[in-house]
Amino acid sequence: MKVVAFNGSPNKEGNTYQAVKLVVDELEKEGIETEIVHVGGKSIRGCTACGKCIANKNEECVLPGDEVNEWIQKMKNADGIIFGAPVHYSSIGATMKAFLDRAFYVTGINNNMLRHKVAVGVVAVRRTGGIEAISQLNNYISYSEMIMPTSNYWNVIYGTKPGDALQDLEGVQIMRILGKNMAWLMKIIEHGKEVIKAPESERKIFMNFIR
Repeated sequence: MKVVAFNGSPNKEGNTYQAVKLVVDELEKEGIETEIVHVGGKSIRGCTACGKCIANKNEECVLPGDEVNEWIQKMKNADGIIFGAPVHYSSIGATMKAFLDRAFYVTGINNNMLRHKVAVGVVAVRRTGGIEAISQLNNYISYSEMIMPTSNYWNVIYGTKPGDALQDLEGVQIMRILGKNMAWLMKIIEHGKEVIKAPESERKIFMNFIR
């Protein structure tokens, strides 16, 4: 089994990375292969609502010049996914959101290809806004019918300077427990496939309320 983790912070080894790494360390103890991808240091355009991915249905975004399509394939080929984001104005960082908006739209219209993968979001924050940001990450996970393990509190860790988060003892424990629960859930799902059939996917019903 493999987990791919995305670090949405501009700081490659800042507090968001530390949060992700704490989860990753627990997964590796359970024999799960991991990879951390640095998203926050890239230049990622937001979705332009061009609709080409809907027409093409080739698992790709047509916008050129970045690695979003490569990351989509990493998610497709992984059993579990970690989304790590810094908190900017009570929201996930703009680069991470641009990546997620494009990637989740593509995966959604291509047979909901992330369905039933195990996924978690973690955020690092100086003071407040962490709950709002983790909720944003959870929205992507929930909408895609992914399966989300939990910890013993919200997946938020605190710190200002790179490395400060490791002094947040409660936050460190949250990430450790999250990693253990993620590994446990992944193994249950993997073994359960042999004996329990997954529910069939349903075509999405789209409605608006303009009459």
